[in-house]
Amino acid sequence: MDGHIPRLVLIFILLVISGFLLFILNIFMESSIHSSFKPPEILWPLEVNHTYCAHFGQEPTAEEAKEERDLLNSIAWPGPMVQGLPVELSSDPAKSYFVIQGSSKQNIGGQLLVNVHVQNFLGLPKDHGGDFLIARLHSPELGAGVAGKVHDHNDGTYTVLFPLLWAGEAWVEITMVHPSEAVVVLKRLQEEQPDRVFFKSRFQSGALSETTVCNLCLPLNQKPLCNYTDPLTGEPWYCYKPEMLGCDTRINHYKGGYKKNLITEYEAQFFQSDVNIKIPIPASAMDKVTVLPAERGQAKVKNHYISAGYYFHGTWRPLNGAVIRRFNHSSAITHCLRGKAVYMFGDSTVRQWSEYLTSSLPNLKLLTLYSSNKTGPFMVLDSRNNILMSYRCHGPPIRFTSVLSSELRYVANELDKIQGGPDTVVLLSVWSHFSTFPVEIYIRRLRHIRRAVVRLLNREPATLVVIRTANLQKLDPENSLFNSDWFSLQRDAVLHAMFRGLRVQLLDAWEMTLAHHLPHHIHPPHAIIKNMIDVILSHICPVRKI
Repeated sequence: MDGHIPRLVLIFILLVISGFLLFILNIFMESSIHSSFKPPEILWPLEVNHTYCAHFGQEPTAEEAKEERDLLNSIAWPGPMVQGLPVELSSDPAKSYFVIQGSSKQNIGGQLLVNVHVQNFLGLPKDHGGDFLIARLHSPELGAGVAGKVHDHNDGTYTVLFPLLWAGEAWVEITMVHPSEAVVVLKRLQEEQPDRVFFKSRFQSGALSETTVCNLCLPLNQKPLCNYTDPLTGEPWYCYKPEMLGCDTRINHYKGGYKKNLITEYEAQFFQSDVNIKIPIPASAMDKVTVLPAERGQAKVKNHYISAGYYFHGTWRPLNGAVIRRFNHSSAITHCLRGKAVYMFGDSTVRQWSEYLTSSLPNLKLLTLYSSNKTGPFMVLDSRNNILMSYRCHGPPIRFTSVLSSELRYVANELDKIQGGPDTVVLLSVWSHFSTFPVEIYIRRLRHIRRAVVRLLNREPATLVVIRTANLQKLDPENSLFNSDWFSLQRDAVLHAMFRGLRVQLLDAWEMTLAHHLPHHIHPPHAIIKNMIDVILSHICPVRKI
């Protein structure tokens, strides 16, 4: 018996050592797998927590609720919203490709068809859609460009349609703004982190001053709230109540900042500059066509169903039949605006129009001196030509440096103060500052503005109302989480739908920035702004009245 004990002990020790080595090996292998593939190789549906404070704001009517559902359905993003896909299996624009269908020579008046095949980083075809693609057909020598319409087949392939509008060589440009895996992250942020941009207000009474955080909605169970809900529109806005001061001592509003660490290390892989943010997709073979004059008897395609307009020799040409004049001199602008009152409301992209017009008119004088020329409100007057122009930012959320709380006005309420008439022009731009909030918030704001526009046009049908849509902008890993073109595209579609059929002019800034050769920017460059102003002035002073 004694001779068997050492042998049993040895066997036991060997078993323990073997088990320990297997345990260490398992940990090492698991660590290696996780270092290569950050998430587990399991796909699970995107579960979004709708925590954007539905209890804030007025309850929508049955009709409003139906409109909201219809709008949300109309912008529902294709493709399975799944999480947990290893980055190697995500969409790689560099390994994807496009194929031009048909001949290398095609005719004006037709449509160019392009098929896009999206592949992952392993060079394998994707089997689902949801990638965010944009497309442009352009001829640099002619200063020509037009946006394409992208159709997602939900199987990793896409079809892009371009109207053929000018003769000459035309190059196809397909860009992946975000892979479908990034869109999953953006959708989650939109619903779960609506406060990722936060705001503040200063409260002051005598020498006592306090600052608190503000937003469209704030947790009810943390601190007492000051309720600044607009009594006319019902638009909600709240600040945490100061500890020592009353809610009536608020003196200003300003952007507090941007939240950090919003996404995981795994999710950040889908937001990499020069990898998968606004990266061109190459052609598999030819990347251009030669467009020939239209053939005799060739049926014309209704191109305005594809694009709103196009550039030719650097000038914007709408496809709705409107004739655009060129206002190249201050005298022409002055002549057009003589006797007019121009009211501008919204964000800094409509302020760009104000700055352009102000710099173009030599006789303008600033009437309001106490406000910032960036935040407004301000008013300028040309008494010699009886021209009045004003600008005021829209109500919160507004990400400006500082606005007096007494000057925070909602566009709908300001429109109700305007009498209107044939010499009244209203220019609106409300989109950029809503990018971090769920679409329902934007729908509610536009609904109030739409009602006010209808009331204005009922008072004075001859009033000209021009509404600017969203535009593309420069993206990097950080600002994609706050200002992605994906957020803007949703708001652009909602705005188009909500004002369809009304007697307003929609200025399609989305296509005007997409079709142009200049880089995308939140504030489009001068050449694009000039084209926008020419469109506006052509509506104010159409050819038939000259």
